[in-house]
Amino acid sequence: MRRRNFLQTTSVSAALASGLPLQDALAYQPQPMGKAEHCIMIWLGGGMAQIDTFDPKAMGDAKAKKAGSYYPAIDTAVSGVQVCEHLKESAKLMDRITALRTVHHNVVDEHAAATNRMHTGRVTSGTVQYPSLGSMIAHERGAASPGVPAYMLIGYPNLTRGPGFLGQKGGFVYLTDVESGPAGLARPASIGTTRQSRRERLLETVRTAGEQRFAGDALFEEYNSAMAESLRLSGPEFMKVFDLKTESDDVRTEYGEGFGQRMLLSRRLCEAGVRFIEVSHNMNFRNGTGWDTHNDGQLNQHLLIQELDQSLAALIRDLEARQMLDKTLIVINSEFGRPAQFDSGGGRGHHSKCFSMVLAGGGLNHCGAYGVSDELAMEPVENPVGVPDAFATILACLQIDPTKNLYDGDRPVPITDQGQAIKRLLT
Repeated sequence: MRRRNFLQTTSVSAALASGLPLQDALAYQPQPMGKAEHCIMIWLGGGMAQIDTFDPKAMGDAKAKKAGSYYPAIDTAVSGVQVCEHLKESAKLMDRITALRTVHHNVVDEHAAATNRMHTGRVTSGTVQYPSLGSMIAHERGAASPGVPAYMLIGYPNLTRGPGFLGQKGGFVYLTDVESGPAGLARPASIGTTRQSRRERLLETVRTAGEQRFAGDALFEEYNSAMAESLRLSGPEFMKVFDLKTESDDVRTEYGEGFGQRMLLSRRLCEAGVRFIEVSHNMNFRNGTGWDTHNDGQLNQHLLIQELDQSLAALIRDLEARQMLDKTLIVINSEFGRPAQFDSGGGRGHHSKCFSMVLAGGGLNHCGAYGVSDELAMEPVENPVGVPDAFATILACLQIDPTKNLYDGDRPVPITDQGQAIKRLLT
């Protein structure tokens, strides 16, 4: 059998197995897959203004209430693609980056619901607790090396970032302090090796009794699984990853302080074998409001953009120097964007009908920008990207079939909400 015939036959068989009618199965074309092994997702909580960052337009005037960009635009390494002047380092690397400029959804007024949408790819449901992107990737790919978790969160935990119906095995390990490492994993200095061994033997006795007493109990199994995972990860080898002092001063300085050190840690976690890392930016509201730039937050928005720019560029260059960039997909994500118009305080409100996500590295065929928005970055004009499409692209890049089903018990749930990966970036 010729290779082409074999691939066509197996594709049709897979499509039929997924439940497609014969006519649709015959027309089925498998979605292209990428080659990335890791994903670092940078979360910009509050809503990054696309018109002030990766999709600049003509200048506006906050005082005169003239709609438009707050900062001048600059050229990038990709001809015809511009970004705001405060992304000067990223501008030099736009041939390794693609800004998806036409992402859209319909959740605009409520941060929590929009955060859920941009973490799960789904509308909030009263009947199904959908897993986050990180949990889906952890569930499908697992950790890349033994002795490390598949999914880590550098930021504050919440339900939106969790595993949903996938259960504890799709959960995350989190930390908020880079220097101390994950909460609860490090052994207190007052507990010696002998005392720790006695505690572990006692715990093993309790766990064994529980396995007999609560056989088949889902809640106990989740608890027991979480306990086993914490013991596995609390060893000295994994905890060494969090010792950033082993990095050179030059490297640490290049990344920058605060957020930059979290980005540096993300690279070390990828090297250790963690599959998916989410990194929260601006955990201390450096500009007063974070990325939610109502009123006075707009005045110091440049502080956030400059910090993001320095650390993003440092990460891309560092990964490339270590020959890891093609294997590591970087995603910049936010719950929605901001309108071109200014509010009464000179800031911007919320806008979800057209905003930007950013992809970098991951072995994608980057083009600087994908999709075209209108003259004020308020509506898609060419190549609109739905949230399911963005998720399908990320999953495909991570070698996960975006058309497959997950299972909530016996109930099949498509991994994306009918998303289609962007072929232009994958082929």
